[in-house]
Amino acid sequence: MEPRNDTRISEFLLLGFSEDPELQPVLFGLFLSMYLITVLGNLLIILASVSDSHLHSPMYFFLSNLSFADICFVSTTVPEMLNVQTWSKVISYTGCITQMDFFLLFVGLDNFLLTVMAYDRFVAICHPLRYAVIMNPRLCAFLVLVSWILSVLNSLSQSLMVLRLTFCTDLEIPHFFCELNQIIHLACSDTFLNDVVMYLAVMLLGGGCLTGILYSYSKIVSSVRAISSAQGKCKAFSTCASHLLVVSLFYCTCLGVYLSSATHNSHSSATASVMYTVVTPMLNPFIYSLRNKDIKRALKRLFRRMQ
Repeated sequence: MEPRNDTRISEFLLLGFSEDPELQPVLFGLFLSMYLITVLGNLLIILASVSDSHLHSPMYFFLSNLSFADICFVSTTVPEMLNVQTWSKVISYTGCITQMDFFLLFVGLDNFLLTVMAYDRFVAICHPLRYAVIMNPRLCAFLVLVSWILSVLNSLSQSLMVLRLTFCTDLEIPHFFCELNQIIHLACSDTFLNDVVMYLAVMLLGGGCLTGILYSYSKIVSSVRAISSAQGKCKAFSTCASHLLVVSLFYCTCLGVYLSSATHNSHSSATASVMYTVVTPMLNPFIYSLRNKDIKRALKRLFRRMQ
């Protein structure tokens, strides 16, 4: 393949899931439904948290930010996936890099916010008497701001590393969106530095956040075990059950993507990517609303006002 030095005029072809014409309407309807459910569900969580004074607490402040990140996260990939109906799978070089940049931004933001929420649950259960003092509004705003800054820095650094690459004439991406690892593998130039930066970011940011979450929950489990009554244990654990379920879903699906990528199975990688790019953001509002009485009451009050 001949190198293409002028990457500004490059185009990428997203192969998606299937070239079968009979499956295109089915995929279009499926992804459109999932996208609308995701946006509506997360938007309701945000509206309920903002409008109900009973939910003006650190936990729901972080949950609102997570819902906002999920709306933006799913909006970076699904609109391009909906092109299966129009057969338009060609994306410009600029559009591909932009999509990749925003995708990295919001997946990183999800990662950091889940870690911040784990810390919030740690303080609430392990230091309940000092919770209001520790998790004050200034600290909550600072934690969200730091999450945004780190996410932006990571996405920008990864995008700048891609901009230095030279691409070839064959620019077919076996995916439904511009995923960083897939783009790097299309380059004709040396990608060693890109691989180092990418895996270093995964280890430091992803591994660091996961370690923080596991440490927080190890302390939470120790504190819950020290509670004498079974009712007290159940009540303490119920406050973090929803978050633990979302964390498990997010990291397990992300792990599935990297395992499928390691086997070089593009179809399995694309299918696994749907789980954490579309399914996980769609399920988050249901997980938090179905297992949280405060959210249920706030949503009922919100629906009454809308009637």
